[in-house]
Amino acid sequence: MSVPSITTTSQYLTFTLDEEVFALDISKVREVLDFISVAKVPRTPDFMLGVINLRGSVVPVVDMRLKFGMTKTEKSVNTCIIIVEIEIDEEATILGALVDSVQEVLDLDPEQIEPPPRIGTRLDTRFIKGMGKRDNDFIIILDIDKIFSAEEVAAAAEMSEASAA
Repeated sequence: MSVPSITTTSQYLTFTLDEEVFALDISKVREVLDFISVAKVPRTPDFMLGVINLRGSVVPVVDMRLKFGMTKTEKSVNTCIIIVEIEIDEEATILGALVDSVQEVLDLDPEQIEPPPRIGTRLDTRFIKGMGKRDNDFIIILDIDKIFSAEEVAAAAEMSEASAA
């Protein structure tokens, strides 16, 4: 049984969080950066690490492990920031997603993707677009636009504007 909203072969960027493999639709990914220093912004949620300077633009960075209720990301040589463009209330926002490591870009056919499970995952399944199957492994395909609430995106935008000022 495939996911009705996924009808064509799509490319996904895979990454790890706490030894689990996740994927984002490649169309939402702007670029991948090696870990760089993040300037902390006071009075923000724990998962909002702070901001980075990306070619003159202030970009908020989110620790995806903390966002998903996992332990804080431990920096390593593989730690990356995925720059994504998310859309909330028809408004585009650029965010950095701190992840343990980036794996690869892969193609998944619609028949390789099943609907998200109803139980047995640490994530709120509203964030999950589907479960990709590759060999004997599952890949959690995230709907990046549903991970953050409108309030969190507004806070990130305010954080960027305040840091730029």
